[in-house]
Amino acid sequence: MRRSSILIGRILFVVALVLGALTAATAQQTTSRFDQIVQTARQELQDSRTPGAAIALIDGDRVVFSAGVGVADIDSGEPVKPDMLFRLGSTTKMFTATALVTLAEEGKLSLDAPIGATIADLDPAIARVTANQLLSHTAGLRDEAPMFGRQDDDALGSGIRAMKAAAFFTEPAAIYSYSNPGFWIAGFLVERIVGKPYADAMQERLFAPLGMSRSTFRPMMAITYPLAQGHEAAGNQPPTVIRPAANNVATWPAGSMFSSALDLSRFVIAFMNQGQIDGHPVLKPSVIVKLSSPHVAIPGGAASYGYGLELSERGGVRLVSHGGSRAGYGSTILMAPSRRAAAVVLGNRTGSGLQRTARRGLELLLGLTTGALDAPAPSADSSSSLTRDDSKAWIGRYSQGEGNVIEIAVKNGGLVAREGGREQTAVLQGTLRLAVGTGTAGPATWVLIPDRDGKPAYVFRGGRAFKRIPQSGS
Repeated sequence: MRRSSILIGRILFVVALVLGALTAATAQQTTSRFDQIVQTARQELQDSRTPGAAIALIDGDRVVFSAGVGVADIDSGEPVKPDMLFRLGSTTKMFTATALVTLAEEGKLSLDAPIGATIADLDPAIARVTANQLLSHTAGLRDEAPMFGRQDDDALGSGIRAMKAAAFFTEPAAIYSYSNPGFWIAGFLVERIVGKPYADAMQERLFAPLGMSRSTFRPMMAITYPLAQGHEAAGNQPPTVIRPAANNVATWPAGSMFSSALDLSRFVIAFMNQGQIDGHPVLKPSVIVKLSSPHVAIPGGAASYGYGLELSERGGVRLVSHGGSRAGYGSTILMAPSRRAAAVVLGNRTGSGLQRTARRGLELLLGLTTGALDAPAPSADSSSSLTRDDSKAWIGRYSQGEGNVIEIAVKNGGLVAREGGREQTAVLQGTLRLAVGTGTAGPATWVLIPDRDGKPAYVFRGGRAFKRIPQSGS
C-alpha cells in the first residue's frame, strides 16, 4: 500500500510539471510576452521538486499577469490558482514592520526609544532594545524559528515576557544579524499598542485597509479559502504533504502570514505608488520611506537592510525585496520601486521561493536581458587579503549561544569549517573571507569581522553573525 501511494504521488508530480502551463490563469492579460515566465516557473519547480507556484507581475498600479503553475496538493492534483493562499515565511516581516512603523508615525511609540517605555512587564535585558534595532536585525538577539508551539493568542506575549538575557548573543547595535525573535517582539509591540491580539491587529490596521481580503494569520480562517498545502521533499523522494501542518502562534509576526499572490500585489502596488491603491491613500508615504531606507549594512556585500526589507542594486536597478522560508512553503517579493515594477512568487515546498522565476519576471517587466538581476559572482579583493599566517588569528569557535556554535580549525595544513557535526574545507578568499564547502550553488562565503582593534570578533554566514568565544587564557 505504501509503495502504491508513493508511485501515485510520483505520477501526479510528473503530470503536474508536464501540464503545469495548462493550469496558468491570468488576472488581466495572457499573451506570448509572458509565456517564458510560465516556462521558467515550470523548470524551477522541476529543479527544486516543488509541486506548485503562484505568480503575479505588477507594472505601475495594476497586476499585468498572474498565473498558477503546477499543483496545490500532490495528493489530489488540484491545480494552483493565483488567488490561492500560501503561508509566506519571512516575507511576513515587511508586514509586521509596516504595522509598527505606521503606529510610530501616528505618535504611538518612538522607534528609537527602549521598548520598555511601551511594554512594562519585560525583563530589563529585553526592555532596553529599541524598535529600530528589532526591525533592522541589530538588537543582538540570537536566531531561532520553532515551527510547532502553542495555539492560543496569549502565546506571543507569554513567549516575549519569558525572554531573558540569554536571548542575546551580543550587545544591541553591535552588528547586523538576522533574528526571527526580534520580529516576535515587534509583533507584540503592535499587539500591545493596538490593544488586540496580533492577528486581529494586523487585520484591522493593514489587511482590511489594503483590501487584502483573504490574508490572515489564523489557520482556521485560511482553510475556509482555497489553500495550497505545504510540502516537503526528503532525500530523493517525491514531495509529500506535511502532516500535521506546522503552527506556532508565538512566532507568527516573523513568518506565518497566509496570503495569495493577488493579495500581496495590493500591498506591493500601494508600496510603489506612494501609499495609494484604487485611487485612495492607505499608507503614509513617510512609512514607505522609513521601511525602504537603509538602516544597517549587511556584512560582506553591498546590500543593506531597511525595516523588514533587504535593499540592493543589480543591473543598475535599485531593488527592495524579501524572501521567505518555513515548513512547507517559500516566497519571494521583488520590487523595483523607482520603475514601479514587481514580481511576487509563492511556492508550496519548504524553502522554495522560486527566486529565479521572480528575477526573470522582473527583468521582463523592466526590459532587461536575461540574468541582469542575478547576483554577481563574488570577486576576490586582492588588497589587504588574508595570508596563511593572518588566518591563524581566526582559528577558534564562534557562537550565537544555546549550543549554536561554528568553528574554524586547521586540519592537514589547511583550514576547515565545522558546524553541526559537519566539516567542510575553507579557502581564503580576498579580504576577510572564507569560501566554505562546494555546494551545488558553489561555496558559501563566511565573512570575518574584526573589532575596532583588528582582532577577530565575529564570523558572519547565512545572514547570521556568530560571536567569538574567548579562548582559555586569552
